[in-house]
Amino acid sequence: MSSSLSHFDRKTGRARMVDVGGKKVTQRTARARGIIKISEELTSVLIAGALEKGDAFTVAKTAGILAAKQTGNLIPMCHPLPLNVVEIELTLDEKEHLVLVETMASTDARTGVEMEALTAATVAALTFYDMCKAVDKGMVIDRIYLAEKTGGKSGDYFNHDPR
Repeated sequence: MSSSLSHFDRKTGRARMVDVGGKKVTQRTARARGIIKISEELTSVLIAGALEKGDAFTVAKTAGILAAKQTGNLIPMCHPLPLNVVEIELTLDEKEHLVLVETMASTDARTGVEMEALTAATVAALTFYDMCKAVDKGMVIDRIYLAEKTGGKSGDYFNHDPR
C-alpha cells in the first residue's frame, strides 16, 4: 500500500483530483460487500412477501445500480466512469436475520471502479432500510467494505477479512 495519499497536493496539502490522463485504459472490476442486521419480525415479513411498500430487494438493487452510475457526481474527487456492468445481490439469511449485500462493478478505464461498487452497496443498503423501516427501525447497516478489485497499476486486491 502506498504511504502517500493521491488526492492531496504534495506542495499545498489541499485536496485535488488525480490526473489520470497518462494512465493506460485497462479492464477494472471491483466487488463490495455489506450486511444489514434485521429483526426476527422483519425476517418473517420478508419471507411471507408481506412488506407494505413492496419488493425491498428489487427496489434496493435498482437504487444501487443508479447510485453506481452517479458516483462521480456524489464523491467530489471521483472521475465519472463508463460502467460496463453493475450487479447487485441482496440475500436474506433467515437463520441469522441478516441481509447480505454484494455488488460488482466493471469498467474499461484509466482509474478503478472501487468507489462505484462501494457506493452501490451503500445506497442499496440504505434503500433496503427505507423500504423496511416501518417494520424495523432498529436495522443496522454494517461492514460495508471493498472485498476485491482487479486491474490497474496497483494490481489486484482481495479482502476476506472486513475486520
